[in-house]
Amino acid sequence: MTKRLPSQVLIGAALLALSALLYLLHFSFFHDAPHILDWVLAETAFIPIQVLVVTLILDRMLAVREQRLMLNKLNMVIGVFFSEIGTTLLAEISRFNPQLESARGQLKISGTWSDKQFIALAQKLKGHVFALDAARGDLKNLRALFIDKRNFLLTLLENPNLLEHETFTELLWAVFHLAEELEFRADVTALPPSDLKHIANDMQRAYSLLIYEWLMYLKHLKNSYPYLFSLALRLNPFDPSASAIILS
Repeated sequence: MTKRLPSQVLIGAALLALSALLYLLHFSFFHDAPHILDWVLAETAFIPIQVLVVTLILDRMLAVREQRLMLNKLNMVIGVFFSEIGTTLLAEISRFNPQLESARGQLKISGTWSDKQFIALAQKLKGHVFALDAARGDLKNLRALFIDKRNFLLTLLENPNLLEHETFTELLWAVFHLAEELEFRADVTALPPSDLKHIANDMQRAYSLLIYEWLMYLKHLKNSYPYLFSLALRLNPFDPSASAIILS
């Protein structure tokens, strides 16, 4: 059984045959071989310039456009994450933060913030070590949240597009690890100090990444979706008086 030639090969052969036929017709009418040869050489000399324009300029423009489309899709996924669990998770883990009042002061975001302000604070807090106290908050409530959203987190981890977003993927793994640590403990209300310290370290890892991604997501909303940015500000998990209701 013979293999079929790829369609690209057949199309290429047909185009070459058509070109040869047109050159033959031109010669049969005008009998001017030097002119045909001169024209072929001139066109051949222009091919490298065409390759330069197509491969280095047009392809680059298309790659940038495709990257922007991919980032928009990823930001949609990130938006779903914060809507489903991220914002609530920030509020829940913040209950374990003894320096919460100080953090609230830094994270009191307004609609006038510039991109530089978002990026500067995100970078600063990403590497900040929050001294979380696992005995301070409600581990049972945090565990229940993870159990309720387990399938959602698994769905996100299975999304291959998220591999393009390194920091968000890192956040998902940190959150999922914390979820598993809590889920495998039947009674989180009676843990020894050594275990509480281990849980606090896992929370710290997820908390720093959560704050970083939340700030970068807010920057994206401010630039692209002002109406969603307005709602996100009113639901700021670091604002104890946050409310979706517009009072004035």
